[in-house]
Amino acid sequence: MEWPVIIITLFVLWVASLFKILHESLSASQAAVLNDGGVFHNRNVLLVIAHPDDESMFFTPTLNYLSSRGCNLHILCMSSGNADGMGNVRKEELYLASIVLKVPQKQVKVLDHPALQDGFGKSWNSKLLSKIIKKEIVNSAIDLVITFDNYGVSGHCNHQDVHQGVRKLLQDTSHKEVDAWELVSTSILRKYSGPVDIWLSLLSAKFHLSGVRHCLLNEHPRRSLAAMAQHKSQWVWFRKLFVSFSSYTYVNCLKKIN
Repeated sequence: MEWPVIIITLFVLWVASLFKILHESLSASQAAVLNDGGVFHNRNVLLVIAHPDDESMFFTPTLNYLSSRGCNLHILCMSSGNADGMGNVRKEELYLASIVLKVPQKQVKVLDHPALQDGFGKSWNSKLLSKIIKKEIVNSAIDLVITFDNYGVSGHCNHQDVHQGVRKLLQDTSHKEVDAWELVSTSILRKYSGPVDIWLSLLSAKFHLSGVRHCLLNEHPRRSLAAMAQHKSQWVWFRKLFVSFSSYTYVNCLKKIN
C-alpha cells in the first residue's frame, strides 16, 4: 500500500506546483513572491552560454522573467555546438529559439572560434573568454551578466569554462560596475523533480542573505518547450523528457558572483 500512496502524493504535489506557477504568472501578487528589489528590472542583460540550446534547456525561467520586466536581452553563445558537424544548423536553431523567447535576433551572437570548439574534454581558455565577454559588454552597454555556476548544471566542461571566463572578467577592476549572476546547480534528485522543486528553491532563496540569491519562477513554462522545439537537431526523445521533467524548466535560482 505504500507505493500507491507515494505515487498519489507525488502526483498531487506535481499538480499543486504547476497551479502555483500558473497562479503567479496570472496574479498581481507575483511581485510579492518574486520580489527582487528591482535588481533585475530594466537592465541591459547579457546571457553567456556555451552551446545553442543551453538557453532553452536551462535559462528560460530567467529569460521569461527578465523579458516581462523591461530588460533588454542579449545572448552570447561561445560555440556553434559543432561537435557532431552540425554547427551551422544549430546556429540557425538558436536564432529561431530566441524569437520564441522574446530576444531580438540581432542581439544573439554565436561564435565559431577555433579555440572554443564544442566537446567534452576540450578546455576553453578563461582569458580568451574574458576578452570576448568584455568586448560584448562594451559594445552593447551591458550592466548585468548571467551565466552558469562553477558546476554548470550538467557538469559539462564548456559550461564550467564559461563560468570561469566571467569570473576572470570580474577580476578586472574596470568592470566592477557590471553585476554578474550564476545559475545555481542542484542535486540530481532536485534536477529531475520538475515543478516540485519550486518549493525548495523558494525556501533556499528565502534563507539566504537578502540580495545574494533570487528564485525566478517560469511565468510561461510552455514557452520553454516551444523554444527547445526550435532546436530540431537536438529535439530527441531524451531531451523532450528532460525539458518536461527538469526543474530548470520551471524555476531558476540565481546567485550573485562576488
